[in-house]
Amino acid sequence: MVAMEEENVFVKVWEAKDGEVIMAICDCEILGKRIQDGNLILDVSREFFGGEKMSKEAAIDLIKSATIANFVGEVAVKCGIEAGLVHREAIITIGGIPHVQFVMML
Repeated sequence: MVAMEEENVFVKVWEAKDGEVIMAICDCEILGKRIQDGNLILDVSREFFGGEKMSKEAAIDLIKSATIANFVGEVAVKCGIEAGLVHREAIITIGGIPHVQFVMML
């Protein structure tokens, strides 16, 4: 059985001193790319998004602990939805790529 690349994502995690858990999640095939839609530009940089490569299922388990998250790509956004953090109406599209952010208000 061959693992499908589109079922994997990159997840980068930062833990702030104030207890915030910040995560950046992106689809593997868009890591390092620049997405543009008119004047709107989104850099899916390796520095910000290039954390650990993992399965969609592992990412869903991990992101449930996020207090702030940034999702870019079809699989990444699905992770946010399946984790119960993202509402479909909050998703925007930049250059054909879905993008959504999540912030937990404490």
